[in-house]
Amino acid sequence: MQTEDRLIRTEYSEIMQKSYIDYAMSVIVARALPDVRDGLKPVQRRTLYDMYELGIRFDRPYRKCARIVGDTMGKYHPHGDSSIYEALVVMAQDFKKGMPLVDGHGNFGSIEGDGAAAMRYTEARLKKITQEAYLADLDKDIVDFVPNFDETEKEPQVLPVKVPNILINGAEGIAVGMATSIPPHNFGEVIDGVIAYLKNPDMNTAQMMEYIKGPDFPTGGIVTNQDELLAIYSTGMGKIKIRGKVEIEKSKGGRERLVVTEIPYTMIGANIGKFLNDVFALVDSKKTGDIVDISNQSSKEGIRIVMEMRKGADAQNLCNLLYKKTKLEDTFGVNMLAVANGRPETMGIIPMIRHHVEFQYGLATRKYRTLLAKEQEKKEIQEGLIAACDVIDLIIEILRGSKNIKDAKKCLTEGETKNIRFRQKTSQKQAAQLRFTQRQADAILEMRLYRLIGLEIQALLKEHDATLKKIAQYEEILSNRGAMTKVIIKELTAFKKEYGTPRRTELANVAEAVYVEKPMEEKDVVFLMDRLGYTKTIDTTAYERNKEAADSENKTVLQCKNTDRICIFTDQGHLHTVKVQDLPFGKFRDKGTPLDNVSNYDSSKEEIVYLSPLSAIREKKLLFGTAYGMVKAVAGGEFDVAKRTTAATKLSTDDQVVFIQALSGAQGESLVMQSEKGMFLRIEAAAVPEKKKIALGVRGIRLAENDRLAKMYLFDAQDGELVADYAGAEVVLNRLRPGNRDTKGVKR
Repeated sequence: MQTEDRLIRTEYSEIMQKSYIDYAMSVIVARALPDVRDGLKPVQRRTLYDMYELGIRFDRPYRKCARIVGDTMGKYHPHGDSSIYEALVVMAQDFKKGMPLVDGHGNFGSIEGDGAAAMRYTEARLKKITQEAYLADLDKDIVDFVPNFDETEKEPQVLPVKVPNILINGAEGIAVGMATSIPPHNFGEVIDGVIAYLKNPDMNTAQMMEYIKGPDFPTGGIVTNQDELLAIYSTGMGKIKIRGKVEIEKSKGGRERLVVTEIPYTMIGANIGKFLNDVFALVDSKKTGDIVDISNQSSKEGIRIVMEMRKGADAQNLCNLLYKKTKLEDTFGVNMLAVANGRPETMGIIPMIRHHVEFQYGLATRKYRTLLAKEQEKKEIQEGLIAACDVIDLIIEILRGSKNIKDAKKCLTEGETKNIRFRQKTSQKQAAQLRFTQRQADAILEMRLYRLIGLEIQALLKEHDATLKKIAQYEEILSNRGAMTKVIIKELTAFKKEYGTPRRTELANVAEAVYVEKPMEEKDVVFLMDRLGYTKTIDTTAYERNKEAADSENKTVLQCKNTDRICIFTDQGHLHTVKVQDLPFGKFRDKGTPLDNVSNYDSSKEEIVYLSPLSAIREKKLLFGTAYGMVKAVAGGEFDVAKRTTAATKLSTDDQVVFIQALSGAQGESLVMQSEKGMFLRIEAAAVPEKKKIALGVRGIRLAENDRLAKMYLFDAQDGELVADYAGAEVVLNRLRPGNRDTKGVKR
């Protein structure tokens, strides 16, 4: 029996496109981005709801984080325990969240990047604010519940958060093709902004910023571009410049010290260590000599990074150097992206608050509808009990004459008396007129005899009056938007009063830090590079003492200034420059640093043809020769460039530089070109035309097929006898007859 062919033929690209879009939307909506309504990602929402379900309230004992993580993973979030625990830890860290939502007990990490202890050691419980403003009223049917991943549990689609958490705590997340980065804000300011919007829904971003003035990072610091915040909050995108706070303190001996007391939000974690390393690097590279010691004295009380300065140092100038060269001044990229109505959307601050306010009206409507229904149910029962008290003797007679509860209930609700034995005919007539509701009849049948006491009846009447007042109040709230707005404002005001905190981040317009580099004291040094490419500079006196050893042990020895630059010309036509001050300066026997490490030169891909201090060639001309026989002279000033790497000359395909040397300009200076096949051509150096460095040059020697220029020699009339070797024979270059450029030369 042949199986039916079930192959479906389709375009591969269409399947890939659909699958990738489905995956991307899953990551965007269900993993990485927060919902604009509660400001929470799914993992955060599920963790908080699970803690609520487990009863881990703020006034109850802590529970092990492993218990919370395991329960959350098993019921709601089957994506691994590490992501759940990480979310739990971050919600407990007061240096990351403007308003922590979890009360952590144990090691939950530090601002310096130390990780939290394993979940089996740490404990947690909900914060009071979380219970009151994030999870309250879940029993009043104010949000929709959806099945969990295996449809064995129900979880809230969104938490009934009563404050704009997405602004208070901010958010960070990387999805597929998009990312969100929302800074945290001050709790009290955000509440004020929402209240102002409730009173005036037509307000614009500038008016809103009278209340929400800007981000408020838990690490404090200074926002230095306050004037740009309006554009950022209007579009939901931009860059906030933040810098740490630095204080200048007096120390012993008339010295001063710089003390970092607040850091940029972006420096949290490993970037504190990077800041310390960057400061060390500034000292090592001699960018500054004003710092003599640095220590990190931070503790639970706060950040304190102390930099001791040498006497007479300019503290403000040094502070500007730190702002320019380290993470002490950084940029926070803002992209206010959140899921709204099931799709990702970048929003300004007004749309975000609008979504939050609409959500609050929805929550309030559902809450008061539920409360109204309960009060109406209570009213119905109360009215039945009150009416029952008036005919209690009749009801007792009905109960005593009934054979079962079904007959008694039917008599109370429908006046059916045929199955009930009455003592008097009048009682039967009265019973036939009874019309209690089903709910009232149940309440009457369950009523205890003590409710017949006079005081209890009075209490029932008072309770009924209170119920009627609540019903009127709830109906007013539901029918009058103004009344509902007042209720929301009252609740927000109470939250601000209890949980509001002073602003931590200062907002200002600060000019860009300008560091005035002190002029270096110029002095003579000697550049040394050994045969392995290790370089260093030493003092001229040290060189003179060790001249013989230095000349014999090193491949290159150059006299230069410490303010100079070393020019490295390679066979690939590149020019690499390195500042002499960037080279290690030390003793003669110091090992030095590979040239590759202090410049862009790569010894594995190119070879050095010529090395020279820039000052030695700036006023001269450099003679270039390539393997294809091309020559030219280039003014040395063309190589005075700021770039670390640039083109020294233009080369044809597969050509390479074989010779570079500075022309002396002496009368009678000659150039000899030697090919691989033993052709020699002597011409006057003046015959080589001057070209720009971007030019190919001109042909110096006419080479035979498969021949290449191997060497070039430059000398003048005052030089002694100059001998070259070819195939074991000596060639005296000074005796070669001068020829013309672009000729074949002579065979030797």
